[in-house]
Amino acid sequence: MTSAADTAPAAPPARRDRTHYLYIAVIVAVLFGIAVGFAAPDFAKELKPLGTGFVNLIKMMISPIIFCTIVLGVGSVRKAAKVGKVGGLALGYFVAMSFVALAIGLVVGNIIHPGSGMHLTDAVKTVGHDQAKAAAEGPVDFLLGIIPTTFVSAFTEGQVLQTLLVALLVGFALQAMGRTGEPVLRGVEHIQRLVFRVLAMIMWAAPVGAFGAMAAVVGETGMDALKALATIMLGFYVTCVLFVMIVLGTLTRLVAKVNLFQLLKYLGREFLLILSTSSSESALPRLIAKMEHLGVGRPVVGITVPTGYSFNLDGTMIYLTMASLFIADALDQPMSIGQQIGLLLFMMVASKGAAGVSGSGIAVLASGLQSHKPALVDGVGLIIGIDRFMSEARALTNFAGNAVATLLIGTWTGEVDKERVQRVLAGELPFDEKTLLDAAEDDGTRTGVPEQREDGEKELAKA
Repeated sequence: MTSAADTAPAAPPARRDRTHYLYIAVIVAVLFGIAVGFAAPDFAKELKPLGTGFVNLIKMMISPIIFCTIVLGVGSVRKAAKVGKVGGLALGYFVAMSFVALAIGLVVGNIIHPGSGMHLTDAVKTVGHDQAKAAAEGPVDFLLGIIPTTFVSAFTEGQVLQTLLVALLVGFALQAMGRTGEPVLRGVEHIQRLVFRVLAMIMWAAPVGAFGAMAAVVGETGMDALKALATIMLGFYVTCVLFVMIVLGTLTRLVAKVNLFQLLKYLGREFLLILSTSSSESALPRLIAKMEHLGVGRPVVGITVPTGYSFNLDGTMIYLTMASLFIADALDQPMSIGQQIGLLLFMMVASKGAAGVSGSGIAVLASGLQSHKPALVDGVGLIIGIDRFMSEARALTNFAGNAVATLLIGTWTGEVDKERVQRVLAGELPFDEKTLLDAAEDDGTRTGVPEQREDGEKELAKA
């Protein structure tokens, strides 16, 4: 006579995670790219399209991922006021952290005076003015640019803020439709899983992209530019590390009761991807998936992460501050504290929407100087040589800031499963690298999230 235990179906064998080979390959590709850049710089410069192509593949997936995430996040919430509260908290936090980053950059820049001893050439002057012309855009143009030409042009043109607007409108419309809109939500969820599957396939091209990008930048800059500009580069990296460790680390510990180093370790593969591509956009889809897996509610992730990529630019704020002071010192035209604050407040507004794209920081820097102190635009070319390496630090800091922001906003709104956060960070609930989705989603559910939505609404109602 057989027991129930004997007749019970055997548990499916655990799937082996082979994606760690992918990230080992990325590291090898980066090192190989550096070697090729030094050994054959002319050949290395021709490899730049490999890196550009990979980043473009990732950017191709950004709009559909943001659309699906926000529609599911907003559409699944019963009360529109809850979405407004999350968005309001997020924007308030983003503005506050921008001021903190600007202040830290000002203090460090005025202490180390990184631009002393630099020399200006006519070629350098031309570069700065070209960058300023390319980035000229007023606040009115920026606001009008958020509105897409057509309903679908936000997807075809790859504009993050336009996609954000369309997704919010669709999410609120589905929310208003109630039960009638539920089939559409289920359809969007299936599309999201499809999009993440495609993204997982694209990720296997990461080693090729990392090799091409790193070889090209080393071939273009060489060692001379790095030695000449080592002061500002080292100062900028140290400032970013201090900001992440002290400011973000303290907030994470006090508000979310989470160890920042555990969170950064959990996002280690994303940091490696950003380091090799110099673009935080390359890790945006993975950040969305991983923060949901961590235990942050879908509405919070869907609103905070895409918005943060345009408005929460901690690394860019520090870069704009230190680069402006560097150029002023290099041209022997130091700015007063009042001039520094006025210039940087303008740049804080001008930088919104410039996240994720490698090289966008230099364009914002040039346009800000052109508007407030045109004589300093001549010095933008001084920093071009190492901007690619500083772009990596900007992107890494921006990414860390957005990960922390998502966790903090989720904590403040009661949309975090704290027990699940601890289990995930302890390694008890590993992230499914094959699909970028939780394994439980094969059955159409997202582990921990449906319960979070109801619990979060109850906590908000009590508040």
